Amino acid sequence: MKQIYTLILVCICMIACHQRPQQQAGVDIEHYDLPQMKDSGVLVALTLNSSISYFDYRGEPMGFQYELAKQFAQSLGLKLEIKTAKNIQALVHMLLQGEGDLIAYPLPVTKEFKDSVAFCGEDIITHQVLVQRNSTKNLKALTNVTELIGKKVYAKPGKHLDRLINLNKELGGGILIHEISNDSITHEDLIMQVSNGTIDYTISDNDLARLNKTYYPNLNVSLAVSFDQRASWAVRKSASLLCEAANQWHKENMTSPAYKASTKKYFENSKRLPHGPILSIKDGKISHFDHLFKKYAKEIGWDWRIMASLAYNESNFDTTAVSWVGAKGLMQLMPKTARAMGLPEGKEQNPEESVKAASKYLAHLERSFNKISNPEEKVKFILGSYNAGIGHIYDAMALAEKYGKNKYIWDDNVAIYILLKSDEDYFNDPVCKNGYFRGRETFNFVKDILGRAEMYKQKIKD
Repeated sequence: MKQIYTLILVCICMIACHQRPQQQAGVDIEHYDLPQMKDSGVLVALTLNSSISYFDYRGEPMGFQYELAKQFAQSLGLKLEIKTAKNIQALVHMLLQGEGDLIAYPLPVTKEFKDSVAFCGEDIITHQVLVQRNSTKNLKALTNVTELIGKKVYAKPGKHLDRLINLNKELGGGILIHEISNDSITHEDLIMQVSNGTIDYTISDNDLARLNKTYYPNLNVSLAVSFDQRASWAVRKSASLLCEAANQWHKENMTSPAYKASTKKYFENSKRLPHGPILSIKDGKISHFDHLFKKYAKEIGWDWRIMASLAYNESNFDTTAVSWVGAKGLMQLMPKTARAMGLPEGKEQNPEESVKAASKYLAHLERSFNKISNPEEKVKFILGSYNAGIGHIYDAMALAEKYGKNKYIWDDNVAIYILLKSDEDYFNDPVCKNGYFRGRETFNFVKDILGRAEMYKQKIKD
């Protein structure tokens, strides 16, 4: 018995020795700087869930600030660990409490924060912009804020609405401000509505506006409507060596291939694959790969025309396609998923290997929704998971259940909450485990694939 107690004591000591020093009771975090981080082998970065900073996509971490933080950690020979907070104030609190080493998020340079933290890294200039469409013969893009007088501008409560109200006062009134209080409409929904012409104007932070322009190329986001605000990464004031390392890394790497690639990935490259016509519906042929869809769809009990529609949506039947997030091939599987489903590295452009792996993944996802008894309903959840990753679908199901909807029904139930996964009031809800997600893409993905599959079924008999 004494030996057992001794063994337990040794294990406890070993665990304690491997804890991060600032997480141990009684340790002064003021003495935890870069040398201690190198001893631990880990850099803990604090950030917010958003389309700019950090999010999960198909089970893999993404985000501009995440990628920069990972590059910085690698330059130090450290492994990156990410922790998220609900808001900016929580980021600062977590940093000062020793829950992280670095705020990898553009923290506003204000007197309040300057008294608490040391700013480091790139000096980012942010401001709010008017989101409008490019000039057409019917609507000319505005080039001066005074032209907003007499125009309808839509905004949700918060800093964008506050800025509109202040701008209206500065101009002496005349802007037709429409406050959007509907919880089911997110800020990114307003940007989409500008693109499709439902509304003409909204307000956004310039980085989010630039990112959305890669989804909606008809947007014009060049007109600033606020003063510039400086922002930067931050560390504890006592972490002077980490601060110096971050300053040096940003100075040396802002022109590096990796830094430029991340910038282009999020703010320049189009997020949409071009889609052209299919071969010939009248001849009963959807693509050159119909035989593969028939073969592997049969193995998992799917209608081959749904799988064909999925491939069309993913790659437009282009075996060489590579998406902006790195998904490859005919069925656009992410690298980690492809490996897990047995697709050999280097064979992503092989159409049969791609369809074979995709069919395995669809079958894998199907087993995760065994409680959905209706086969047609289950397909919607599987397609949603194929696009978003299963974690975000589980989050949407949890939100549906919390708010009195049926978590086993997609339309008008779970689909509502996948849309709301881009709203911080919802993705920060305790029932959500996977943070921010751009749910509009998944909502449209499921709808488009099944709608096209129905058209295939009407035109092409099995």
